[in-house]
Amino acid sequence: MGDVTSSPFADRAADRDAAPQFVLPLVVRIERIHPPTHTDALETAARAVLTLLSDARTTEPDGEWAEAVHAWQDARIRKVVRRARGGEWRRAGELPGITLTGKSAEVRVFPPVPLDGWPKELAKLQVSGTELDDPEPPAAPDPGVPVLWFNPEVPMSTGKSMAQAGHGAQLAWWALSPDQRDAWREAGFPLAVRTADAQRWAALAATDLPMVRDAGFTEVAPGSCTVVADHPSLRLTP
Repeated sequence: MGDVTSSPFADRAADRDAAPQFVLPLVVRIERIHPPTHTDALETAARAVLTLLSDARTTEPDGEWAEAVHAWQDARIRKVVRRARGGEWRRAGELPGITLTGKSAEVRVFPPVPLDGWPKELAKLQVSGTELDDPEPPAAPDPGVPVLWFNPEVPMSTGKSMAQAGHGAQLAWWALSPDQRDAWREAGFPLAVRTADAQRWAALAATDLPMVRDAGFTEVAPGSCTVVADHPSLRLTP
């Protein structure tokens, strides 16, 4: 449901396409009663991606996920969000991964898998049509908190938006210095996801902040600018 088109690991599109393709699976728990809210699902997905990227199993040279993550980052940065409930969710939780819990959402992120090599427990989960609501409009983000701003002109499903939020968080992570990454991680990866108004989006798009440009495999046109990652540490100061 998502592919970010920029990567510090492979700048040329031809190289990325020629490399073996991997995908980062995310599963959101959606029970029939009390489903999560839309915005919390997006924020929890973004934190889940950051948690996996900063986990020792990813960062240590001999970490059990390091090779798969490197191969994934060396190709197209695909993320696919599926949904589960009940026994499906419990079975997904038995696979290696990390579960993040938000205010209402639970999202489990798994180490990357080959594009055509999903574990059977995840392969049979539904991927399309994941739609959630916000009962009330989300409040303004707290001052100083990183914000993943969505383009108001590019409507997407909740599932697609969760993948895009993960992309935005990942681009911010790549752009930060090691000390800045450590500080963000130690704080618990605070962040907010909001949809910008047209004026704010135009201003954000004119900056050098990390921007997600989607490859257009699903829902949106290729090259669509979907998210700007407004991390305070990445803002240029006068």
